[in-house]
Amino acid sequence: MSSPQLQSHPFFNPSKTNPNLIFSKSPLFLPYFSTPIRNYNPKPNALSSSLQEFPPNALRRKTNPQCTVGFSLGVDLGSSRTGLALSKGFSVRPLTVLKLRGQKLELQLLDMAEREEVDEFILGIPKSWDGKETPQSNKVRSIAGRLAVRAAERGWRVYLQDEHGTSSEAAYRMINLGLNKSARQKTSDAYAAVILLERYFAMSGEDIEIVLPKQIDLQEKLRKGTPLDIDFSPEEFVD
Repeated sequence: MSSPQLQSHPFFNPSKTNPNLIFSKSPLFLPYFSTPIRNYNPKPNALSSSLQEFPPNALRRKTNPQCTVGFSLGVDLGSSRTGLALSKGFSVRPLTVLKLRGQKLELQLLDMAEREEVDEFILGIPKSWDGKETPQSNKVRSIAGRLAVRAAERGWRVYLQDEHGTSSEAAYRMINLGLNKSARQKTSDAYAAVILLERYFAMSGEDIEIVLPKQIDLQEKLRKGTPLDIDFSPEEFVD
């Protein structure tokens, strides 16, 4: 059996799963779509205290445009392919497609984050149109949990973002860009990651769920690596 290969495309030129993990979710459910979605009734709510304590880059940039943040890595996890996109908020670009699984995938994500000056991972979690999780969601949570522990050791954060509709939206995006069928098949996962990051920044990170290691020392490391440069008013969050 041949070993898994890393496939890279030059798109642009220039807890149930792990007892050691804590999943803390913002109650806000308002995903961003560039095309209308039927039967969609957003219900804005307040920010969770965990997002206050470990604010994502998009929220920090919205509240304090002068703050210094790293890059965000969008991750569209698939059964055999993982699409990646990169952004610092100004623009989002497809990065690459990985044909890796398990520990090799996690280590490659960490290596790419190091090279691209990333300090947060935005992983897409599958949900249905009404916000309910799917059977695939637990698999994503398992990967996110393991990645969160390794990332926290480096002072990086891991978040989960609803990815409902990103694949179909990515397909429309690639067609509008004039990509042929072959190119679309090779790059679809990366463009899905692009849509994921665009949604995340459009919502200023208010529709995400942070994945925290249960270990207190790792949480403390995240606190030290995430300056609290946001001034929240009391009504903006809920425990």
